[in-house]
Amino acid sequence: MPSLKAIRTRIASVKNTQKITKAMKLVAAARLRRAQDQMLAARPYSSRLADMVHDLLGKMVLDPGEAAHPLLEPRKIERVRLIVVSSDRGLAGGYNSNLNRRTERFLVEEAPKYPHIELAVVGRKSREHFRRRKANIVREYAGVTSETAHERAQEIGKEAVADFLDKKVDAVFVVYNEFKSAISQIVQVKQLLPLAASQHVAEGEGSAAPRSGGSGTLSGSRSLIDFEYEPSRGEVLSTLVPLYLETMLLQVMLEAIASELGARMSAMDSATKNAKEMIAAYTLQFNRARQAAITKELVEIVSGAEALKG
Repeated sequence: MPSLKAIRTRIASVKNTQKITKAMKLVAAARLRRAQDQMLAARPYSSRLADMVHDLLGKMVLDPGEAAHPLLEPRKIERVRLIVVSSDRGLAGGYNSNLNRRTERFLVEEAPKYPHIELAVVGRKSREHFRRRKANIVREYAGVTSETAHERAQEIGKEAVADFLDKKVDAVFVVYNEFKSAISQIVQVKQLLPLAASQHVAEGEGSAAPRSGGSGTLSGSRSLIDFEYEPSRGEVLSTLVPLYLETMLLQVMLEAIASELGARMSAMDSATKNAKEMIAAYTLQFNRARQAAITKELVEIVSGAEALKG
């Protein structure tokens, strides 16, 4: 059995750790509120912008006289870039490990379909993970914060579009944690490029009847009425599509930030509770050891007294 001094040292050590985990939980909770507000405020904007771009893309493809947008160029997909959005810091439960496992599964499952898959890694945790495994990392970015999310989304979006137009890559995917709640984050894999115009055309063609209670719209809020564009629909899209991609990436970054803080808050809450249980267990062990020591001393005193009497 450990000595009383050793048990007392363990209790003090666990109490110090408990103070740290409790403080980290409070900090993560405070930052999570701000990050969640930013994320929820950006969702309606990104959703409406996506509807607008998809609507214009669908009409452009349906119009035989309209030139195809460069980001809609049909091509055989051989070179794929996977953008992995992780964090620079740990102590966030399974936030980064779940993300890395999903990325590895993508690399294994999609390898027969795509001969060349490269990684663009955001955050130190995934960068170190895939460096150790000798993965094909072509871009590296620092982890994102609420202050740097917009700048990082612009940087990644511009590089992805430029490489796609230069035919250095044929498709771009992003893997990230989508925020559901402070205790629930779901790893998502979404395709950013090329834009799936055919899918949006199919949605429009397959739901030509207006929804009940309204007129002039297709299912999914697709408008039946087209407009005149100045200077042209193609040039409008040339401005909107890069903005759309940057906005989607910004939404991904904000979701990832909120997910990281939620995961860290939950992890530190669990760690604080575990520390409390350890302190209780060590305290019980300490009391038992002290009681045993006192009992032993009493037995020795009584035995000595009896020996003197004899």
